[in-house]
Amino acid sequence: MTKPPTSAKEDLELLRSCAVAAGIIASSYFRRELKTWTKENASPVSEADIVVDRYLAAALLAARPDYGWLSEETVDNPSRLSCTRVFVVDPIDGTRGFINGEDSWTVCLAVVENGVPIAGVVFAPARNEMYDAVKGGGARLNAEPLVRRRRAGSAPLIPAPGAVHQEMQAAGLDYVRGPAYPSLAYRLVQVATGKIDAAVSRRGSQDWDIAAAALILDEAGINFSDVCTGFPVFNKRDVRHGALAALGDMSLQPLVHAALIKVYGCPSETPLSQPVTT
Repeated sequence: MTKPPTSAKEDLELLRSCAVAAGIIASSYFRRELKTWTKENASPVSEADIVVDRYLAAALLAARPDYGWLSEETVDNPSRLSCTRVFVVDPIDGTRGFINGEDSWTVCLAVVENGVPIAGVVFAPARNEMYDAVKGGGARLNAEPLVRRRRAGSAPLIPAPGAVHQEMQAAGLDYVRGPAYPSLAYRLVQVATGKIDAAVSRRGSQDWDIAAAALILDEAGINFSDVCTGFPVFNKRDVRHGALAALGDMSLQPLVHAALIKVYGCPSETPLSQPVTT
């Protein structure tokens, strides 16, 4: 494999400009009458998802024709596995919220090199929030360094699925249930801002859901990991991941990780009490 001719920083600038354009396109459908349907996995999709996906594929691959492509709304092409760099794209993360008129939906774009994100953008157009990061260059919010604002003196704020809440409460964790933003990527990066103290994901999230957010969290100094295997590896044949946790306070790790493992299990085991859900 030859070395890509562009730097990660140059890739980030491409992602940023395309995210802004994608946000403008998506916003033209937001809170308007919208054609929607349900995919085989029961998740919703809208005409806006498809239009934005087509724009991003055309714009990004025209600029980097040697890069691979992995998107939630495009049929997977295994040729991506032989590419040094791959675009990992979720044209609208939080589609259910987008359809319902909630404003925290995001456009998520990442460049992954040999399994590791090197440039990433999570853009929330309706909130005018652009989160981005480049490998080794830190994370930013609206072009300023992303700094976590600590919630001193308050109980940890943690959004999570109901079964995970039950386990954390049973373990005696003192916390408050946090806001359940429909976009997983947006929920994750809020740990970096300090608006929430931890964010978790059930088994079954996929590369496009988390690749950009994973880099932003890592560059912001936030621990993000698969609770069974560590920091996620991207652009594998199977793009699904195990249960995940982003932690702004590492003292939460033992009980949060234990709750996720009890509910969802690890690859070598299937919990008897809870079904595996995506």
